[in-house]
Amino acid sequence: MRFAPSLALAAVLLAGTVTLPLPSPAHAEATMPREATIIVMGEADATAAPDLAIVTLGVSKTAKSAREALDANNTAMAAVLKALKDDGIAEKDLQTSGFSIQPQYAYPENPDGTPKTPELTGYTVNNALTIRVRELAKLGDILDKSVTLGVNQGGDIQFTNTDPASAIDTARKTAVKNAIAKARTIAESASVNLGRIVEITENTSRPGPGPVMRMSMAKEAADSVPVAAGENTYTVNVNVTFAIKQ
Repeated sequence: MRFAPSLALAAVLLAGTVTLPLPSPAHAEATMPREATIIVMGEADATAAPDLAIVTLGVSKTAKSAREALDANNTAMAAVLKALKDDGIAEKDLQTSGFSIQPQYAYPENPDGTPKTPELTGYTVNNALTIRVRELAKLGDILDKSVTLGVNQGGDIQFTNTDPASAIDTARKTAVKNAIAKARTIAESASVNLGRIVEITENTSRPGPGPVMRMSMAKEAADSVPVAAGENTYTVNVNVTFAIKQ
C-alpha cells in the first residue's frame, strides 16, 4: 500500500520534530549594547552643636578583704548616684556599665632573683557608671562633685546629638547637588548630553558619640571642670550614575 507524497512528508515531520533553542535572558542581555553612562561622587559635610554628653565615671576601692572593698565602693557610688539625681539626672540616664572584684597579689623574689609564690594582699572592687547629661551647662559641676564624692576612674566624655537627622539631610542635599554639578561639567567637557539618573547610592558617616576628652581623676579637682563641647560633623557621600543621551 502506497502513501501519497504529502502524507509521507507529514509522517516524517511528526516523527522527527526539530526544536530550536531560544536564547536565554542572560545571553540576550549580554548581547545587548551597554548603556553609556557617567558615574560621579558627591560629598558634603554638615555640622551640629552637640546636645548630649555621655560620661563614664568609675569608683575603685581596695581593701584587705573583698567585703571591705565592696562596702567602701558601695558607699562612694551611692553618694555619687544621689548627687547626680539631686542635680536633675533622670534614672533612665544612669546605667551601671561595669563591675568587677579582682584579687591583688604581691610577687616577692628570693635573694637569687627567682620568684616566690605570689601572696594575696587584698581585693579591688571597680564599679563603672555611664551617665547621659542632657544639660551640657551642668557637665563641669557634675564632674567636680563626682570626684569629690569618690570617683577616681574613667572620665571619658563623648559628645553627640539626640537627633542628627536635620544635619544629615542638609549634607545629603548638598552632596546630590555636588554630584549633579560634577556630572554636568564632565558631560559638557566630553561634548555629550546628560541623561536620566540610572542609580544613586549613599554612604553616611556619623561621628557621635566620639571620644572628645579624658580626665585624670584626682581628689584635688577644680571648682568646676572646664569643658568644651565643640561641634559634630556629619558627612554624606553619594554615587550617582547618569545615562548619556544619544
